[in-house]
Amino acid sequence: MATSSPPPPAAAHGALTEQKFLEMSPALSAEVVEALHRGGFRRCTPVQAATIPHLLSHKDVAVDAATGSGKTLSFIVPVVEILRRRSSPPKSHEVLAVIVSPTRELSSQIYNVAQPFFATLKGVSSMVLVGGLDIKAELKRVDEQGANILVGTPGKLCDVMQREDTLDFKNLEILILDEADRLLDMGFQKQINFILSKLPKLRRTGLFSATQTKAVAELSKAGLRNPMRVEVKTEAKATSKGPGQQELGPSKTPLGLRLEYMICEASKKSSQLVDFLVQNNGKKIMVYFATCACVDYWAVVLPLLNSLKGSPIIAYHGKMKQGPREKALASFSALSSGILVCTDVAARGLDIPSVDLIVQYDPPQDPNVFIHRAGRTARYDQEGDAIVFLLPKEDTYVEFLKLRGVPLTERECPSNTEDVVPQIRSAALEDRNVMEKGLRAFVSFVRAYKEHHCSYIFRWKDLEIGKLAMEYGLLQIPSMPEVKHHSLSLEGFIPVDDVDVTQIKYKDKAREKQRKKALKRKAEEEAQTPKPEKKRAREKPEKPKRKKTGKQRQSIQTKEDLDELAHEYRLLKKLKRGDIDEDEYEKLTGFGDSDGEASYGDASDLDERKERGNKAQKNLKQRGKGRGGSRRFEGKSKMRSKRR
Repeated sequence: MATSSPPPPAAAHGALTEQKFLEMSPALSAEVVEALHRGGFRRCTPVQAATIPHLLSHKDVAVDAATGSGKTLSFIVPVVEILRRRSSPPKSHEVLAVIVSPTRELSSQIYNVAQPFFATLKGVSSMVLVGGLDIKAELKRVDEQGANILVGTPGKLCDVMQREDTLDFKNLEILILDEADRLLDMGFQKQINFILSKLPKLRRTGLFSATQTKAVAELSKAGLRNPMRVEVKTEAKATSKGPGQQELGPSKTPLGLRLEYMICEASKKSSQLVDFLVQNNGKKIMVYFATCACVDYWAVVLPLLNSLKGSPIIAYHGKMKQGPREKALASFSALSSGILVCTDVAARGLDIPSVDLIVQYDPPQDPNVFIHRAGRTARYDQEGDAIVFLLPKEDTYVEFLKLRGVPLTERECPSNTEDVVPQIRSAALEDRNVMEKGLRAFVSFVRAYKEHHCSYIFRWKDLEIGKLAMEYGLLQIPSMPEVKHHSLSLEGFIPVDDVDVTQIKYKDKAREKQRKKALKRKAEEEAQTPKPEKKRAREKPEKPKRKKTGKQRQSIQTKEDLDELAHEYRLLKKLKRGDIDEDEYEKLTGFGDSDGEASYGDASDLDERKERGNKAQKNLKQRGKGRGGSRRFEGKSKMRSKRR
């Protein structure tokens, strides 16, 4: 792959070069230059200065440039110029150019940006094909109207190309793949390969990406013929290394972008976010969260907080239907100040005007997305700010980004911020909708955290679940496998006393009425259905006792005899010492009657018992010698005599 010559030097005051569109070589047509001037474009960005001449000189290009560097015009201008140079106007269903991008929003944005330039082409029609619309209606529109330029997502383009045979691609002039790395990350490899198979090999191809991955390199080999590699790097930035120290590092971020990070405890994170938004009131801000459920939750909670009441807050994520998504994006684009809470669906390609500040409340799962998020501000030669919130155990992420050419400076975490958790909990107690959305957001965040690409930095088993639940203002910690089966820290969670969460009602009366009906129906069903009797655990049959061997029986008998002899020996000693008299001795050895009087024939019996006691003494002493026990016996006797 050949490498292009460096673009003209950048102007000292911004990200534009000294190269004017009017003076480009090969020269641009007067109509295109006029359209550029009407849009406020007179001088080229580095990527435009390097790319447009290559495409106009019949060369394929693989472009690697930072987000917000003006890549869209880098391919729209050549597409229009190439079609303008055709000798005859195309037929209605003859496709001459195809522009593919990963998302509906980006395709629609490219189409809207291109309209002033497409309008300069006489007899050439264009069409945008994106998901979310009825395929039958789309096919009918294509069949009736036709199109010479197609802009769309891989899925919809592939669908139309498979079903619609009236479109003719034989004379295609140029194919553009925008955000190529994202096209492959989102699993469009199959569709891209199908589109490539339907297009002629003798064409010009442009591959545009902010990050060149291995998959993009493979795609460039398959779809491009000896392409020119255009790599536009931002100037090195001064990054703060320590007090009074600075070092220069290569950067993949736009020149006007200031990147910061803030480290704070999980339980204080939501309070820090609100404080930060209040400090930047009057600015146009995008706040990125990890999941769609998180966006839904914070879009409901933030407007309820006292300090943010009246601030326009708009939700935007991938699970919204196409109509509301487009409306949300249009509403935020039209605002001069406001807050868009969103997921990574708004991280790439969207050119929202005049965004002042990017807040990454949750760091992205894919580190490549970090710079795309931040790149929604400081576009072209403008300036902008971006900040990422990190937990104390995530601080290694800063060094990781620095090694990837994304230097950040630390912002002090204020200690005097207002605690908004009581307000969030109060809102949850008043409205079941807030409580349920909070639980869903919490669960979705923990599960998204487990999928981090940098799992050695973002270790989900180190999550402090108790503090995290406080950050979300939860009334209780949800029962989920990640909490049940792992020893995650519950420290820092303060439970709400005397609250029965089953009794919390929806503020929406219709939803509450529906909930009560469902509870009543469930209670009736349970009353009608008899509860199954609990099965008693089967009693295990006793194992038949094994018969003892002769040796075992003899051992047991010997032990019993020895115990009896020992007992008689102790009694005999008491008798000799005078501790007991002969009557008591007889009674204790079983030879006295029940009222304590001696039985008949007691003299001979007593002599017999004494004789047995003496024998017991001899036997015990003999056994004690064998085990070293006689000394213990004798020692104890001496001690007793001394005490007495």
